[in-house]
Amino acid sequence: MTLQRTTVGILVGGGPAPGINSVISAVTIRSILGGCDVVGIIDGFKLLMEGSTSHVRPLSIEEVSRIHFRGGSYLGTSRANPTKKPESLATVLSSLVRLGITRLVTIGGDDTAFSSLKLEEQAAGRIQVVHVPKTIDNDLDLPAGIPTFGFQTARHVAVEIVKNLMVDAHTTSRWYFVVTMGRKAGHLALGIGKAAGATLTVIPEEFGERPVRLQRLVDLVIGTMIKRLSGGRSDGVVVLAEGLIEMLDPRDLGGLDHVERDEHGHLRLAEVDIGDVLRREVTKGMKDLGLTMTVVAKNVGYELRCADPIPFDMEYTRDLGYCAAQFLLDGGTAAMVSIQDGWCMPIPFKQMVDPVTGRAKVRMVDITAQSYQIACQYMIRLSDEDFNDSVALSRYATLAGLSLEAFQARFQPAGSNVLDTVSKGCTI
Repeated sequence: MTLQRTTVGILVGGGPAPGINSVISAVTIRSILGGCDVVGIIDGFKLLMEGSTSHVRPLSIEEVSRIHFRGGSYLGTSRANPTKKPESLATVLSSLVRLGITRLVTIGGDDTAFSSLKLEEQAAGRIQVVHVPKTIDNDLDLPAGIPTFGFQTARHVAVEIVKNLMVDAHTTSRWYFVVTMGRKAGHLALGIGKAAGATLTVIPEEFGERPVRLQRLVDLVIGTMIKRLSGGRSDGVVVLAEGLIEMLDPRDLGGLDHVERDEHGHLRLAEVDIGDVLRREVTKGMKDLGLTMTVVAKNVGYELRCADPIPFDMEYTRDLGYCAAQFLLDGGTAAMVSIQDGWCMPIPFKQMVDPVTGRAKVRMVDITAQSYQIACQYMIRLSDEDFNDSVALSRYATLAGLSLEAFQARFQPAGSNVLDTVSKGCTI
């Protein structure tokens, strides 16, 4: 009697990230060597939700053995959300059962992780499910210091872009406002700004009460530009996390009801250009102070997602893929894989859920950590030290054409939004 071979399915959800193909390759190779058949599911949950079982492709070792060098996704991806409707989740499960898939590897961010969690619950033991954490935003709830795959490559590529913009800014005496991905957390923006030595990096975590008025953000940036100008420089680069748009008061943006949302209910941030909004308001604000600056807004996001992975992410994702496949071979299910201290450490799905929101937990930047304090020290910001230095304060106020009192009243709240939380302030 011939035993039926187990079939492993692989699917990718959410936005692309460098290293996806390495995971696909490693899962395929380890699973086949473990006695399984492997099929790749095209475009994530999307077609499974429609009941389709024809958009799959058998995967072989020979076919995938060198795809780890390439960016993008060999299987495509989508943001289709099977958890929006119970019938969609049921259809996905039915499609997987008809395909004979009893083990499933999902690759994605927090939304895909949540879909995998719900699918595993619905399967009730019929399908083993393991999730591989992917996002250039670095915001999945992994232990401190452990990145999500794709983050390091995205940062590496973006730093090269920002480095060139810094040279251009200095050469042409202009400012660049660089917007990076990071819907909820500012890890990518901070990682890019800190590594490149950007003039200023602004992330959502540094603001307390929400919503935040747009003028507060505008004055924060203008304060940096005035301080920079007082040192004889009329150029700089500001790195902004795109998620800043979600914390701003919609009244300052003409409301956000007109902005389309994706399948998971998130604003399509590409349709609300925070860089251009800030460029327009900062330019106007500087002009009102009698100061003329050339400001250019630049989005750096889609260029990063399908970059070929750097060696760090190639090695890291091959490890993650191997661990995911081995976890299933060992009978595991309902977990997200991670590498901790050189060992595969599955994190149970139940530990990933925020008890308040019921969604997958999001890892935010810890602005009380020393690494953030160091980053802040290398930025140019108005700090409490500036406002306690009468000579410096007089110089800034004169540049802005304001009295000392008026300058302090306007810019001290903007300059101190994060400095009260971290150290004594940014002095460089």
